[in-house]
Amino acid sequence: MNTRQLGATGPKVSAIGLGCMGMSALYGPSDRTESIATIHAAMDAGITLLDTGDFYGSGHNEMLIGEALKGLKGSQRDAALVSVKFGALRDPAGGWSGYDARPEAVKNFLVYSLQRLGVDHIDIYRPARLDSNVPIEDTVGAIADMVKAGYVRHIGLSEVGSHTIRKAAAVHPIADLQIEYSLISRGIEDDILATCRELGIGITAYGVLSRGLISGHWKKEGAGARISARTARASRARTSIATWRWSMRCARSRTPRA
Repeated sequence: MNTRQLGATGPKVSAIGLGCMGMSALYGPSDRTESIATIHAAMDAGITLLDTGDFYGSGHNEMLIGEALKGLKGSQRDAALVSVKFGALRDPAGGWSGYDARPEAVKNFLVYSLQRLGVDHIDIYRPARLDSNVPIEDTVGAIADMVKAGYVRHIGLSEVGSHTIRKAAAVHPIADLQIEYSLISRGIEDDILATCRELGIGITAYGVLSRGLISGHWKKEGAGARISARTARASRARTSIATWRWSMRCARSRTPRA
């Protein structure tokens, strides 16, 4: 597996990361044993970057990853890097009720993530979205305090624009921006990509297969409509490979997330 450094100051990670959200929420039923086996298989294949959020399954995903990490030994465990998003608020019914990125909330979310993952530090810690009620400088400043204290290694961002990126980077070096990027979703090329290059910030791209649309596995939620297997089967494999090759060529600092 090829490796990339995330931006100018971030860690060296595998060129492809493993997004673990679907093992706990949003993409249908999941199986604990299969999920842990998937993480171990990814590590065996050379993938070192595991991405999660403390709100994926309301903490379930972090506990799952923590269990998987316990099954890794020696150099393989040392190579595993965990990226955590925080700040999204849930209700008992599983709904979304906003974001909280206040400095005191940052530390509160962090302590729970450390406990659920069973680790003493988070490799990359990032707010899931911009909290419109809190200046990004305050949020990044709070994470920077946790970097100094040894609980966080690197700071990342997620789904924010160039103006916010610049304000955040003025407070502390930013390792990467996690954002959707694919042959279909190319909005970051207008402005965000240039800003990240200028500031030495890596791009961790998600949705590189457009949630199955490019690979022929997309289906309309609730309607049961899906791309016909007869028309998609012959082309989806080569389309997926071509898409991955495109994403890998785009820039050395970008890390597609599976």
